[in-house]
Formats: sequence, C-alpha cells, structure tokens
Amino acid sequence: MVTEAQKRANKKWDEEHKERKAYIAKRSTARNFIKKFATDEDIEELKRLIAEREGRSV
Repeated sequence: MVTEAQKRANKKWDEEHKERKAYIAKRSTARNFIKKFATDEDIEELKRLIAEREGRSV
C-alpha cells in the first residue's frame, strides 16, 4: 500500500525528471521486444545497427 506522501513524492519526481522517465520507458520497451518478440532477422539487424553506432563493421 502506497501512502499519500509517497504518491506525492512519486508525482514530484516524475514531473522533475520527465526526460529520464521517458528514457527508462523506451529502454524497457526495447529490452522487452528483444527478449520476447524479436525474430532472428530482427536480431541481426539490431546487431548491425549497434555495430554502426559503435563505429565498426559486422
């Protein structure tokens, strides 16, 4: 059970850290997709994109 004080504190944190909250949500979505839904082709494409981001060839 969450107290009213904790609810207010959570709301305040959410309002003060909107970018961080969005980052965490997007990261969670990406991880969930990879773990539960990605096909082998998706995984290969993601590996390629990561390698490009890191500045190396696959």
